[in-house]
Amino acid sequence: AQIQGWRRVTEAVHEKGGLIFAQLWHVGRVSHPFYLGGKLPVAPSAVPLSGPIKRKPELEYGTPRALQVDEIQEIIKDYARAAANAIEAGFDGIELHGANGYLIDQFLHYHTNRRKDEYGGTPEKMARFALEVVQAVCDQIGAERTGIRLSPGAYHYIESDERDPLVFQYLLTQLNRMGIAYVHTGIFDDSIYFENLRATATEFLRKHYTGTVIACGNYTPETAAKGILDKKFDLIAFGRPFIANPDLIQKIKSGEPLKPYHPDMLKTLY
Repeated sequence: AQIQGWRRVTEAVHEKGGLIFAQLWHVGRVSHPFYLGGKLPVAPSAVPLSGPIKRKPELEYGTPRALQVDEIQEIIKDYARAAANAIEAGFDGIELHGANGYLIDQFLHYHTNRRKDEYGGTPEKMARFALEVVQAVCDQIGAERTGIRLSPGAYHYIESDERDPLVFQYLLTQLNRMGIAYVHTGIFDDSIYFENLRATATEFLRKHYTGTVIACGNYTPETAAKGILDKKFDLIAFGRPFIANPDLIQKIKSGEPLKPYHPDMLKTLY
């Protein structure tokens, strides 16, 4: 049913000459038993997450259950299967959500990955899950159809660690060899300077990744154009401006003022 339903969407996009990628998620510890039939959320390690759930503030985050190695292998297969389903549904490719504090990102930071097995403890082992997911998806649908979103600067429930940049340097070095479609910055404000990176998130990605870099995070059409012209990144992604302005591209072309985004706009999305 999901494949059939999404095919209607992808066909509509293609009829207008567009391309469309599906973003594949696993939120890991950023969940609650309420959504999981009473089961605990899973994560690389049992590191607690505190605070209320934004869209259901009467619920509090808690402590996830650490994944077993065989469970990690099954999740990797799930990603590959989801990618194949996306292509069957007519998507032109997929983006792995490896950013913003969700499961793949949790493996890449020392705060959330305390493992001492083959998936933690060193930069190479901490990057292993992300790389195995990327490889499984590439094997299923092709590297040219595979992108990944990354947050090298820890934020969104993850504490910064001076060792984190080494994990991302290794990860990006390996991604250079895999020939994927792109790497996409995962951040809400790309002007933030991360002390442990000695750079902004996109600056760090550009320094260590030789392929296509997509920036995002509080850009305007003007700052985005300048960043591309200055070769700070290759493409720009807009999220919130598109929610407020479904005709964003036309407005940019015509110079028409953009309607500002407000979170209440999410209440009318259906």
